Amino acid sequence: MNTLKFSVIVPVFNRPDETRELLESLTIQQYKHFEVIIVEDGSSLKSESIVENFSDKLDIHYYFKQNTGPGDSRNFGARKSSGDYLVFFDSDCIVPAEYFKVIANSLSVRWLDVYGGPDKAPGNANAIQQAINYSMTSLLTTGGIRGHRFASKTFQPRSFNMGISKDAFLKTGGFSNIHPGEDPDLVYRLVNSGYTKGLIQAFVYHKRRVNFKGFATQIYKFGLVRTILMKWHPQSRKPAYV
Repeated sequence: MNTLKFSVIVPVFNRPDETRELLESLTIQQYKHFEVIIVEDGSSLKSESIVENFSDKLDIHYYFKQNTGPGDSRNFGARKSSGDYLVFFDSDCIVPAEYFKVIANSLSVRWLDVYGGPDKAPGNANAIQQAINYSMTSLLTTGGIRGHRFASKTFQPRSFNMGISKDAFLKTGGFSNIHPGEDPDLVYRLVNSGYTKGLIQAFVYHKRRVNFKGFATQIYKFGLVRTILMKWHPQSRKPAYV
């Protein structure tokens, strides 16, 4: 297989400080064949000056557009990309230095049209962030669906740490306008179209929400959208979703 070029696509909305931390982590990647596309989704607190500070350290591109949501912003970034494989991160992620090396090596051994990876709380996370991280990743609460090896066959990639071959992404139409839920919807469509899916053990540090109110709002929205996803994709229905 030829050397893969990755296109890292990050939608950003009013989070310049988080964007800086993410970009700093990308400057120390051991695997260098990637570009970075920052899509500013109608922010009032722009990240443009932050991005400019990394122009001599990264192959980086900045685009500002009107606010249309993260899914549409990812689609916008995909249209601007030049890589073979698209990688999506949330702006509140920090990427370990070996991340792309692990991904490239894994794909060279076992090709996946779409992969997802696990997430962990950063070392400086406060108690609330650690509690939220536990509730989303632990064996007790979610069955360890966020990255345990035994769950690899049923693992559902999520857009905070997710990669898709550009060819598969374009042929299936990218992300839909639903939010949240645009990432499982895309994964269901990819699998239904015959594309291969799997887990790659390359984690990112994910800050998540910093208070329980924000987390509760997020989970409530997940619950609402799950009913829509079960109608669109009946095979996804599970008792636990109720």
